[in-house]
Amino acid sequence: MRFDSSVRQRLWRQHLLFLLLFGLVISLLAWLSVRYAVQADWTASGRNTLSEASQALLTRLDGPIRVTAYIRDGSPLREGINRLIDRYQHYKSDLMVTWVNPDLLPDQVRALGITQDGALSVEYAGRRETLQYPGEQALTQMLQRLSRHHDRLVLFLEGHGERQPHGAANHDLGAFGRELAKIGIETRGIHLAVESVIPVNANGLVIASPQTPLTADEIRAVLSYVQRGGNLLWLLESADPSGLKALAALLGMTLLPGVVVDADTPRLGISHPAFIPIADYGPHPITAPLRTPALLPQAAAFEVEPLADWQTAVLLQSQSSSWTETDSLEGRIQFDANTVERPGPLTVGLAFFRPKPGSATSSGEAAQQRLVVIGDSDFLSNTYLGNGANLELGLNIFNWLMLDEALITIPPKNVPDANLDLSESALAMLAAFFLIILPAGLLASGWLIWFRRQRS
Repeated sequence: MRFDSSVRQRLWRQHLLFLLLFGLVISLLAWLSVRYAVQADWTASGRNTLSEASQALLTRLDGPIRVTAYIRDGSPLREGINRLIDRYQHYKSDLMVTWVNPDLLPDQVRALGITQDGALSVEYAGRRETLQYPGEQALTQMLQRLSRHHDRLVLFLEGHGERQPHGAANHDLGAFGRELAKIGIETRGIHLAVESVIPVNANGLVIASPQTPLTADEIRAVLSYVQRGGNLLWLLESADPSGLKALAALLGMTLLPGVVVDADTPRLGISHPAFIPIADYGPHPITAPLRTPALLPQAAAFEVEPLADWQTAVLLQSQSSSWTETDSLEGRIQFDANTVERPGPLTVGLAFFRPKPGSATSSGEAAQQRLVVIGDSDFLSNTYLGNGANLELGLNIFNWLMLDEALITIPPKNVPDANLDLSESALAMLAAFFLIILPAGLLASGWLIWFRRQRS
């Protein structure tokens, strides 16, 4: 078939019109894609979409959420954090994110207790909390905590030289008290010589290493509080002088003599053997999110044989190279098996829980009473709060003690058939098709089209 000049011009004009219309359609689609965001998750488990629990929480949150991501420029974590935040912004448009290089604001990073690249500082409804290891489960639970309508009241026992949540001394807990206020936990002191009964509206009681013994009436008030179902955090030291042996007996707990020391601390760059690192955490909700070691100075260890109605979980345990040192910590120290010293690993942190006496939820199940006992109070002090995971550990303890029972749990999304396993014959067939048959077919079809055009 031969083409004259008029036919060629008409075909050229049709071709030009097609290109113009095609470009117009592409430009229109590009404009629509910028103006209207459309996303689709075609993965089998929906792993790129927020869970229904997270979506439901976001729909209940009124007001903006401000997220500050502390991440270095060029960090490989940035893309993953950006994808995570995008999923939340898809369901809450007023979630705003700011990217900050932590190296440029060291004072701010230190004040927030940020220790990891990629940490998030989340602010909502006037409250703020820091998330060291972002993920949907952790971020959604943090938003749930920040959205609580009422502050939780925690009472700190005072009158016996205890560490105070508003104190500025090195041994006090003032810095930690300010962190508690950021997540909606109000702290107030209580003197049992003045108030003989612990108020029922208190969500928890903290006994932070008394330096003098409690009176018999004060001990009875503490025991009554626990027996009535109150939540308790007990921070005790070695050779505890508080006289709370009745409380330890109620929990089936025995304090071991001596201070926990670790022979491996010099290898970790720790000069004092009584400053023990806690690196191996259990699956408990308090310790499961922790990724860095906590540092406990001069901790006490204990054994426990809980009574029938209590259940326990080990939170913190020293290394196998540790032991309870009963002699002086000066000079060279070593384990002496012929004394009361106990070899590691040693329990220095426990969680107790049981059905709360005389209480039930709307479903008819008994609410849970929770107690935490830590053989150290220095780790939350103004001096040592910034070491390792100390701050995160302390906040996790209070969140577990004070939160409602209805915690949001997001089941993990499995990835089915993430690997494609093929036999050697199937691989050979695929290789032959893509490397030989398909190229040969394209060459043959091209030659055939060329040959037919030459004959026409």
